[in-house]
Parts: sequence; C-alpha cells; structure tokens
Amino acid sequence: MSSPWRATVLTLFPEMFPGPLGVSLAGRALAADLWQLEAVDIRGFATDKHRSVDDTPSGGGVGMVMRADVVAAAVDAVHDAAKPLIYLSPRGKPLTQERVRELAAGPGVTLLCGRFEGLDQRVIEGRVMEEISLGDFILSGGEPAALALLDAIVRLLPGVMGKEASGDDESFESGLLEYPHYTRPQIFEGREIPAVLTSGDHGKIKAWRRAQAEETTKLRRPDLWEKFLASRPKDSRKSD
Repeated sequence: MSSPWRATVLTLFPEMFPGPLGVSLAGRALAADLWQLEAVDIRGFATDKHRSVDDTPSGGGVGMVMRADVVAAAVDAVHDAAKPLIYLSPRGKPLTQERVRELAAGPGVTLLCGRFEGLDQRVIEGRVMEEISLGDFILSGGEPAALALLDAIVRLLPGVMGKEASGDDESFESGLLEYPHYTRPQIFEGREIPAVLTSGDHGKIKAWRRAQAEETTKLRRPDLWEKFLASRPKDSRKSD
C-alpha cells in the first residue's frame, strides 16, 4: 500500500495549521489519513537564545529579512528531495490548475511560508526552491497562500471528493470559467431560473452551460479566452 500524500509546511506560525483544512472535505480526508500534514516551526532551528529568524536587509531599507542559515537548517531537517520544495512568494510564477494537478499526482510537497520583507535569496537558490504566487497582491505572510494551495491540491486526491466527476466542469478545469448555477425556489425576488435548465432537454442544457462559460470567460478573463482559443483546432475557431 502506498503512503498517503503528505504536506510539510515550514512556518513561523504552526498554530495556523490545519486551520480551515481541518474541516469539510479536507478535514474529513485528513482524519481518514487520505493525506497527511506536518507544520514545522522555523524558530526551532534558530541558534541564539532569542530564537532569531530574521535580520536587517543588506544595503539598507525598511523591514527585516528571513535569515538564510536558519531557513536552510529547517529545510534540510524536514525536506524530502523526492517532493517539490515551494516558496510562496509574490515574485513567483502564478499558480495554475495544471500545476495543482501535477502536485496532487505526486507524493506530496514541502511548503515554505515567508514573512517580513522576504527570504534571503541565497537559500532560495541554494535549495532550488520553486516560487509560486497566488496573484498580484500582497499578503502578510505565506501561510494563507499555503492553505489555499493545499486546499486546491487535497480536493483532487483520490477518495477526497464524494463524486469524482463533480469537479470536471469547475472554473479552469476546461480552460473556461464556470457557468452560473441555480436551484430552488423557481422565482427569487422576481428573477426566474432560466427555462432551459428546467426543460429536461440535457442536450440543450449542456449547450447553454457551454455558451455561458464561454461568454463569461470572454468578458471577465480575456487572457484565458485567448489561451482557450489558441488551444482549439483551427477549423473550430472560425465562428468565434
């Protein structure tokens, strides 16, 4: 029997984990040992009595920088070389659903959560860290990003989702944003459920959902729309 998918998180705030990952789908899967989580306190690898993990930036400037020697010691103590070593950073490559699927298909991951002004570049290079960003915005630390990344991964692990096909039509899985959803009541504040969805005609429903997904993507994410069009066979693009 293969070992469960395992995440090791290096952080200054291990008490933030599992956090929201301890409830709902991820929490049930964690309790069932479908995946495992270890939160490691980086301060445990400091060498002075104050457990210092940061210092002033070389060249001057505001804030503090995480020390290379302390972080390197933490990484070396817990990281399995067979797994990706990821540093959550606003300088990183944007996270994609494709990368999430790749990580879910592997044995696990080691995540490093930065704090302060960032991490000494020498340890990023020396430990060959993959830098990943969740978007063009700044967080107070890497922990919220790590929680989001792990949530995205865990839901794809075998046995976690009740119905394996339930995620197939979700945003980004097909290259498009998801179509809108409706449920009862039939009329809410004067707005009705689109008639096609209650018609019983599954072919028309499928076509409507596809058209809605395409229109939403075209309007809200032209970058995804262009990528989607480029991925299609040339003879299918004429009507777009």
